[in-house]
Amino acid sequence: MSDMSYDPWASAFVADPYPVFARLRGERPVFFHEPTGQWVVSRYEDVNALLRDRRLGRSYLHVAAHEEFGQEPEAEFLKPFWDLVRAGMLDVEPPTHTRLRRLVSKAFTARMVEGLRPTITRLAGDLAEGFAAKGGGDLIAEVAEPLPVNVIAEMLGVPVPDRHLLRPWSADICGMYELNPPPEVQRTAVRAAVEFSDYLRGLARARRDDPRDDLITALAQVVDEGDRLTEDELIGTCVLLLNAGHEATVNATGNGWWALFRNLGELERLRADPSLVSTAVEELLRYETPAPMFERWVLEDITVAGVDIPRGAEVALQFASANRDPEVFPDPDRLDLSRDPNPHITFGLGIHYCLGAPLARIEMAESFGALLRAAPGLRLATEPVWKPGFVLRGLEALYVEC
Repeated sequence: MSDMSYDPWASAFVADPYPVFARLRGERPVFFHEPTGQWVVSRYEDVNALLRDRRLGRSYLHVAAHEEFGQEPEAEFLKPFWDLVRAGMLDVEPPTHTRLRRLVSKAFTARMVEGLRPTITRLAGDLAEGFAAKGGGDLIAEVAEPLPVNVIAEMLGVPVPDRHLLRPWSADICGMYELNPPPEVQRTAVRAAVEFSDYLRGLARARRDDPRDDLITALAQVVDEGDRLTEDELIGTCVLLLNAGHEATVNATGNGWWALFRNLGELERLRADPSLVSTAVEELLRYETPAPMFERWVLEDITVAGVDIPRGAEVALQFASANRDPEVFPDPDRLDLSRDPNPHITFGLGIHYCLGAPLARIEMAESFGALLRAAPGLRLATEPVWKPGFVLRGLEALYVEC
């Protein structure tokens, strides 16, 4: 088959990549894709192993300069963006990653997340009831987006009048994670990074003088064996929590409802038995993976499925393909809301496993549950269109009627 069957910029591929992935898994599970300059890996077994393999990393800068890896030095105008991103834990490797994750985990605890459940239940209920009362609309803009944004804002301690700023900043910053972003997207991301950093710096300093019961205060106060987060690390962590904590959750919610509307038998099953919600969330995360591809840099020569990949290469791990691998998931293209076991890798694996996975699961379960109760007759109004990006895969809008 032609390598070009895999085209992460093509709208048809973004809308339905699964037939291409099925062919790749069977014929070319590892291949070099010239347009992206990446080695594409599509089988569950290989993606699973590479996510845990310390010979790969989210970054290579702890072991080599850009030039050593055959990469262009980063443009000077991008410095504010990269300074912000690398102050968080997502794009760094041990020992820096180990230290940051240990400190953040002391503040962002399971107890804190579970303590948010009543707030999440209330917010989800209010959004669903308001949406149902007006007879529907864009489920993504009116339900899927406001819930995680408000939850993260509540958790961090962002004042209510400022919360409208968060989603645009986050969306602009996340534009940089798409493949080969154009210059205007890069400049917009830099501007958002500067504005968001300045805002959070002010908030963090205010909390230092006037501590509150919120995550910014907790992060500022956390100390482990005399170690603490620097102000830059605190800000980078807050930006990461917002971006990772709601971009994927918004997409997962919209994608999940679209999957249900295409599988009405399963939607009826869920309406008849709300106790299915928790396994339904896992299956929807598998079936339409909201972050279908993660990249890693090869820090030492490796061999994957008999293919040699050299140090300095970049691999594109196809989560969405792995989540449809028939070697792991029987009848993988069938939506089965009671699928068990369901070892999907939507939240990643290894040291970079998503810290916010428990929060995302609560948000999705409460959101779906609230809409099922408030709008039991929810139905699709118009067929949705996918946004152009593939790294963060979601719908432009999802218009429904109650």
